[in-house]
Amino acid sequence: MRRPTVLPAPSRLAVGLLAALLLPGIASAQDAASSDTDAKNLDKVTVTGSRIKRTDIETALPVTIIKKEEIDAQGISSAEQLMSYLNISGNGSDNLASNAGIVSGVDQRGNNGVSAANLRGQGADATLVLLNGRRVAAHGLKGRVVDLNSIPFAAIERVEVLRDGASAIYGTDAIGGVINFITRTDYQGAEVNGMVDATEDGGGNIYRGSLLVGHGDLDTDGWNAWASFSYRKDELLRGTDRDFSNGFQPDRGLSPDTRGTPYATVANRADSLIGNGLTDPADGSTQQYINPLDLPGSAGCETGSDLMGPYDNVLWGVPSARYACAYDYPAAAVIQQPVESKDVIGRATFKLGDQHQMYVEFTGSEVDAQKRFEPYQISPGSTFDATTWYPSTGEAYDAIYDQLASYFGPGQLSYGAPIAYRWRCMACGPREISTNTKSYRLLLGFDGSLGSWDYTAGLSRASSKSTSRLEGGYYYTSKLKDVLGSGLLNPFLMPGQAQSEEAMAALAAASANGVELYGGTSTMTSLDASVSGGLGFSLYGGEAQLATGIDLRREEYEFGGNQTGEDEGIYLAPFDNGNVLQKVSRDTKAVFAELYLPVLDTLDVTLAGRYDHYEGFGGTTNPKFSFKWQPIDALAFRGAYSTGFKVPTFNQMFYGEAESPYTGLDLADPATCPGGVADTSTPGCEAIQPNLLTGGKKDLDPEESRQKSLGVVIAPVDWFNMSVDWWEIKREKTIRSGISIDTLVENYDTFADNFIRDANGNITAIDQRYINSGGSLMRGIETDVNLTFDDVLGGDWRVHLNGSYLDTYRTKDLETLPYTDNLVGEYVRYYSLPIRWKHTLSVAYQRGDWSHMLTQIFRDGYKDEEPISVRNGTYIPPNWDPDVSSYTTYNYSVSYKGFHNIDVTFGIKNLFDTDPPFTAHMNDYAAGAGWEPRVADPRGRAYTLNVRYKFL
Repeated sequence: MRRPTVLPAPSRLAVGLLAALLLPGIASAQDAASSDTDAKNLDKVTVTGSRIKRTDIETALPVTIIKKEEIDAQGISSAEQLMSYLNISGNGSDNLASNAGIVSGVDQRGNNGVSAANLRGQGADATLVLLNGRRVAAHGLKGRVVDLNSIPFAAIERVEVLRDGASAIYGTDAIGGVINFITRTDYQGAEVNGMVDATEDGGGNIYRGSLLVGHGDLDTDGWNAWASFSYRKDELLRGTDRDFSNGFQPDRGLSPDTRGTPYATVANRADSLIGNGLTDPADGSTQQYINPLDLPGSAGCETGSDLMGPYDNVLWGVPSARYACAYDYPAAAVIQQPVESKDVIGRATFKLGDQHQMYVEFTGSEVDAQKRFEPYQISPGSTFDATTWYPSTGEAYDAIYDQLASYFGPGQLSYGAPIAYRWRCMACGPREISTNTKSYRLLLGFDGSLGSWDYTAGLSRASSKSTSRLEGGYYYTSKLKDVLGSGLLNPFLMPGQAQSEEAMAALAAASANGVELYGGTSTMTSLDASVSGGLGFSLYGGEAQLATGIDLRREEYEFGGNQTGEDEGIYLAPFDNGNVLQKVSRDTKAVFAELYLPVLDTLDVTLAGRYDHYEGFGGTTNPKFSFKWQPIDALAFRGAYSTGFKVPTFNQMFYGEAESPYTGLDLADPATCPGGVADTSTPGCEAIQPNLLTGGKKDLDPEESRQKSLGVVIAPVDWFNMSVDWWEIKREKTIRSGISIDTLVENYDTFADNFIRDANGNITAIDQRYINSGGSLMRGIETDVNLTFDDVLGGDWRVHLNGSYLDTYRTKDLETLPYTDNLVGEYVRYYSLPIRWKHTLSVAYQRGDWSHMLTQIFRDGYKDEEPISVRNGTYIPPNWDPDVSSYTTYNYSVSYKGFHNIDVTFGIKNLFDTDPPFTAHMNDYAAGAGWEPRVADPRGRAYTLNVRYKFL
């Protein structure tokens, strides 16, 4: 009997209703019950989360299975889209819409083109991603997380998601859970598949095509070989393509905090046209940022550009900017990055006798992603000094002078002095960073049986190499200064007016297009082997079984910058040369064992343990205990307890040290001034401005975690079942950077060593490098409900509800400090947004060759981030609402299989074209102009068509 190493199609594995119950998920609504006789004829299989092959897939662990049919019916075109549909996914900045902004440094450079998986809000680096049960290399730039764009999604047969910690089985990274992308194991024939996902409002279209070919029958020919080739293109979607992407909603607490506008705002500087500011004749106040378009009687800020509007000086508390204009730079951002990917996966399998087989598998991909964001803001300062201000010659200068003089009076102006300004250099073009990533994995594997024992072994080599380059919108600083100082570029142009050809030629000559920013390579070589089988003795519930094996890995990482490009000076280019790493590596050696004990007919217990030895960290042992108790056929209980760990990444250890000045005047030495608040009237509370030290630390400890879960499965009748699982994840020694100055000061006795002093005791620097923090505590409940009705209204009905309830999310900076208040339902800026309730409700109807599906996707609301004026109590916008609304969308699809060799699926996403809910979060720190990309889909209503044709 042939023994595949991964799960066959779920429809073949519906071994009774309880089997479907114990694997709840999106696919469970599609599974039909089978008779007990069918189970006896099943091959042994391995389910994600266990190493023991068995015909009984009723494991004690909660596993969600998403079948290819479900993926196609939902019109899901990528692994990133799939993550957005999973209710157990955290709402982090893991998609290409939420990490499209300006970034620099190791913590953010890896977002260049990366889509990541984040289960239960534990973070992408705490979620293990597998391909056919084995690891793949992390993305080359960061060396920290797997890029889902490199997964051969078109060849996926199904996806298994283990909703439980699995360090005892798979080792590090499996704190939040495991996602196992499973492709087919063999194939005969040929088929092509084409898909289009087109938006109704334009922009952001997605196209995908694939070819699958295979030949050879394992049973008759002794071999099978197949290969899949696929291509995907995600087109650009700009913020300006959607009406809800609008940062000018000041009555609701949202307005862009910038005075750099396409029609420049005049700024105050000594020796400039307006000097240190002008006295407003209306009330005697000093105005330091003045846009002529916003002066009384002028045309208005909106006439300067489609994305211009008045600067809200009240909201931001800047009274000297009453007549300034602002630019909606968040709306100018790209909200779907253009991505083009090509991938190939091939597998050749050979029988070696009746009980053994060998296979070779190759996966390769190339992904090109492009980040685009708003053009330069040119502001007067140390870089753009008086030599770059607009010179005092020409009609444009006189026009600005006349407009200012007509309101403020000529006596306040210094005619002949250059104009200092804040300008959005639209002529410079949007800034663009392109990232090319080439990934591969080559695997040699063996499976088979030795007597009553099954074995598997594999040797693999995987790598991901990424390179980021500057494209348009970046310029050499010295050359750009020369162009500005020449007066060729006019910052005071109205719409319809163009820069001169001479100005554009000079600007083009200053371009840094094509300069390489940095590149990184992540490589992994692994050898694994395991055996599983019966132990020859039985308990009351059946024969005890054991799985045991080894896992050997070498992880390598290198990161290279571009010292030449940085030395030449490219304005605002996010170089990262301080973190250049020559190749570093570490070896991991692990042994594991899993013991399955059917103690009673109604009680199964599984004990697992794994010992890992990480080079540089020593050994760690992590156990896991799980059980399933089924006192009656209609009722089952399950639960698990395990520990986990995660070693520091290469970047967290070797990130270069960097110093930056603390520019505020509000900080005092907490040793001499309790509270650390500067107050010149109090001795010892003089203001200090130390440097802030950031970077990696080689003496970091591994993170530790404890996972608990307890669930119940109820199946009183053959047409209804449901499951409810409670879970808890407690993380300790969580590695994080940048503990806030407030926290360091408030807990000075604990963090005294973080305040670095000179020989005289004066604070010279504050250490904000990576540390092992106190950790986090999260608890939640997941539920899955299925209803099946056969032969009703001429067809079969399936109703499926899958939901996730987050009850607790608390963090603390050190183990000795208390946890924060519960953050569930509150706005969290940088990490996973802790939404309390999420669910997916689907109704499917099948009749003959036709099948229909209607799906509701719900995301709960939360408390919004407060605008600065609300937080300070100085001003409450008239329509400010502290509550962000919930977000509900509906998808519909219809499939027809009546054509010869052709399957067709048509779908409508976001059936009612529902806009994302409004949020007033600060756009300087998070993406989205008035909407939240960690929650909502900006594409709006879209139409999908998926056609598959088998021609052999």
